Amino acid sequence: MNFFRGVMGGQPAGPQPTGAETIHKLCDRVASSTLLEDRRDAVRALKSLSKKYRLEVGTQAMDHLVHILQTDRYVCVCGFMIKSFILIPYENAQKQEEDLGVLFTDKFLGDSENVTLLLTLLEEFDFHVRWPGVKLLTALLKNQCNQVQGVILVSPMGVSRLMDLLADSREVIRNDGLLLLQQLTKGNAAIQKIVAFENAFERLLDIITEEGSSDGGIVVEDCLLLLVNLLKNNSSNQNFFKEGSYIQRMKPWFEVGDDNSGWSAQKVTNLHLMLQLVRVMVSPVNSPGATSSCQKSMYQCGLLQQLCTILMATGVPADILTETINTVSEVIRGSQINQDYFASVNAPSNPPRPAIVVLLMSMVNERQPFVLRCAVLYCFQCFLYKNQKGQGEIVATLLPSTIDANSISAGQLLCGGLFSADSLSNWCAAVALAHALQDNLTQKEQLLRVQLATSLGKPPVSLLQQCTNILSQGSKVQTRVGLLMLLCTWISNCPIAVTHFLHNQENVPFLTGQISENLGEDERLVQGLCALLLGICIYYNDNSLENYTKEKLKQLIEKRIGKENFVEKLGFVTKHELYSRAAQKPQPVFPSPEQMLFDHEFTKLVKELEGVITKAVHKTSEEEKKEEEVKKTLEQHDSIVIQYKDLIRDQDTQIQELREQVSTLSLNSEQMQNQITQQQSQIQQHKDQYNILKLKLGKDSQGLSSSHGEGAHVNGLHSEELSQLREEVEELRRQHTLQHTQLSDKDSLINTLVCLGGEVTSLYISLSLFPISQSSAPASSSESSADTVTVSELESRLAAQTTEAERLKEECRGLREGHAGLEQQLASAQSTVAIEQTEKTKLQQEVQESKKEQDDLLMLLADQDQKILNLKQRLRDLGETIDEDEDEIDARDQFGEDDDDDDEEEDEENND
Repeated sequence: MNFFRGVMGGQPAGPQPTGAETIHKLCDRVASSTLLEDRRDAVRALKSLSKKYRLEVGTQAMDHLVHILQTDRYVCVCGFMIKSFILIPYENAQKQEEDLGVLFTDKFLGDSENVTLLLTLLEEFDFHVRWPGVKLLTALLKNQCNQVQGVILVSPMGVSRLMDLLADSREVIRNDGLLLLQQLTKGNAAIQKIVAFENAFERLLDIITEEGSSDGGIVVEDCLLLLVNLLKNNSSNQNFFKEGSYIQRMKPWFEVGDDNSGWSAQKVTNLHLMLQLVRVMVSPVNSPGATSSCQKSMYQCGLLQQLCTILMATGVPADILTETINTVSEVIRGSQINQDYFASVNAPSNPPRPAIVVLLMSMVNERQPFVLRCAVLYCFQCFLYKNQKGQGEIVATLLPSTIDANSISAGQLLCGGLFSADSLSNWCAAVALAHALQDNLTQKEQLLRVQLATSLGKPPVSLLQQCTNILSQGSKVQTRVGLLMLLCTWISNCPIAVTHFLHNQENVPFLTGQISENLGEDERLVQGLCALLLGICIYYNDNSLENYTKEKLKQLIEKRIGKENFVEKLGFVTKHELYSRAAQKPQPVFPSPEQMLFDHEFTKLVKELEGVITKAVHKTSEEEKKEEEVKKTLEQHDSIVIQYKDLIRDQDTQIQELREQVSTLSLNSEQMQNQITQQQSQIQQHKDQYNILKLKLGKDSQGLSSSHGEGAHVNGLHSEELSQLREEVEELRRQHTLQHTQLSDKDSLINTLVCLGGEVTSLYISLSLFPISQSSAPASSSESSADTVTVSELESRLAAQTTEAERLKEECRGLREGHAGLEQQLASAQSTVAIEQTEKTKLQQEVQESKKEQDDLLMLLADQDQKILNLKQRLRDLGETIDEDEDEIDARDQFGEDDDDDDEEEDEENND
């Protein structure tokens, strides 16, 4: 014990040993001590030294401590010991210490059985064993997550043992078990699925409810983090969560009271994670079907309504309000029923205002936080996403006939933000208005009717013209980029809008001037967008303006800009560093307002138009004419090909129906063949029974009574089988009639198919006579080859269908022959049945005659016996002596006859 006093801080005599020597001696004591207390004291001493001599203790003692875990698992300090070697410090961690922790983790994981040993230790209920094991395994996962996950995944019941920690009645183990499962489920979809199917959702939601939901402590936060791990980017778990009706259990989380003052930091964190969990279920990166299903469930259970209540509540912290807006955005994105509900939500103001109007007021208000304005823009974009009804309602608020001077509308707020002095409001309003026009030709044309009163005494100008006027005034880059994105979205795929834009004589010179100038780095994006706008004017030009036809605009580009220079400037858009960031996801997330330049939907438009605009600019007038001629020819040709394809599609349908009918008839034929085989077998059995019956009837009269009983039995059986045979014959007749009808229908379908083949042939002849080769001779070789390939494909399909029709005819012919054979077999069976019926009738007559003769004989015998008895009685009366033996013989004869009669009666009853 003096040794341990020296180690633990006593005053030893003589020179003090070094740290390495002390650790070496302690390791020897751990390895060689036979008493449990000695080993435990040595381990505790090593634990105290590990803080100062971490490398030395870990290097020398690791193997000894692992061995103790295998043999003396109740020396629980070992668990803390190894944890101290590998656990990375939470604060002030040095790079060297971190590397040391990874080093010891690798050493411990050198043998995968060590992890299996830890999993076994977790089954122990003893707190001093289970809790250190949880801490140690958590540290291993933090340092080498993938390696530990692989071992646990292949360990039998490995995940189940860890899930049992959530059911531990000791909160410290349950809470550390949550932290362990958080590390375990990071980035491993297989483990996430196993944990989910181990009833994790039910347990976690129960814990959240028990701990007070959003008002709970850090345990609720840990549960929510684990739920996010299980559901994020895991479609299987998301579907399981939805089908398990767990979305409905999320609604009470968002029932905030009227008094929203004094939100604790933990409540803000909890609610933020709860909103994040909702967003995981309806994220745009999920599959459309899964997202749509979750959105529907959230509306049906009232979760969306509860979120909108928070949206319009007062006193909600700014970060919670922002995240709620983002959550509502993704819950309604692309869901018509949810978008309609959101449009009906009113703010609790006097008078009530639509929630959309209230949110837009925040978006165009430069005093609101930047992240809140971005969230409102995202919400407005999601409200209009694939929502033509909502797009029409927004544009309608700008039209003269629907403007209400007594109320503020969404359109008025957008116009106000579009032309305000705040460049961020300009950009947000322009992008929001562009989303009201996205993929909606009707609203693009309707927006051309909007007129704006710029100042008193001056005539109103169109919204389109006002946008170009602001562009020409040289405003901030952010404002011009927003307006150019709006104009590009507006006039793309809308020739009428292109004509309106070109009708202003100042627009084209402004664009060419902007593109041709050599401006600074900041202006390159504006030049690229101007080139895109001019290219859209070329590509979607209907040549209705004589001065700005496609050809004249291309000549203008070639003279003032140069085609190569134009294409180079057009490429500035996609090469911009912020373009790729905006193209990644729909939500507008920007580090600062100055970087708010590109919209996600606009990046899709640029990607779609860049190539076709480049191709359109390089085309010559002759190529344009040839393309127009080819286009007209192809339109005519397409109409014929469409008819041809429709006809082939109908033939495919009819051939498929014929195949199904042939398959059905073949199956019926096989069934009938089996039935006929069974009938033949039964007929043969009836013949054998008939022969046996004839043999029995041919016996002598001594066995008449027994023969009569057996004959009745055989006759009864024969009669029953004949009845069954008659029913089966009737069933064969019905099936034969049904198959005959089906064959008739099939013949009519084949005749129809032949007629359709004639029509196809005539169409093909007309198609081959159509002067495509002449009219399309100037066209490009690639387009002509495409037409030839199309016709060749149609010819091959026609030939294949003709062959298929011939094959079906052969099958029908074979079926007819088969049915003829079946009819012959049926006739043979009917004749056999008739013969059997005749034989049966004859046999019944013979049996009746035999029975009658037997009855007569019995009556005669009875009369004779009675006469004999009478004569004997008379002899006794006359005094004659009669031998008693003769009387006994007569009595026995009489009793025997009676017994025979009784036996015959019993046989008849049994036969009946």
